[in-house]
Amino acid sequence: MQATNRAARVLVLPSQPLAYRVNEFCRVIGLGRTSVYGLIADGTLPTVKIRGRRLIPRDAALALLSKRGDTDGK
Repeated sequence: MQATNRAARVLVLPSQPLAYRVNEFCRVIGLGRTSVYGLIADGTLPTVKIRGRRLIPRDAALALLSKRGDTDGK
């Protein structure tokens, strides 16, 4: 019975990150920091701030990639 209780406490991490730091996001998606901060500033790329660290949720990254057309308004 105790083994079952211990097994229930094991944290299973997702195979992909739930959120990206800005630098990590830049590397993964292939955009520069200026471009990414521009997307954040104009509201195209939502972020969350936790303890002073800005994170880009995976869902926001996927939504950005699924948008059709260019996001800079041209």
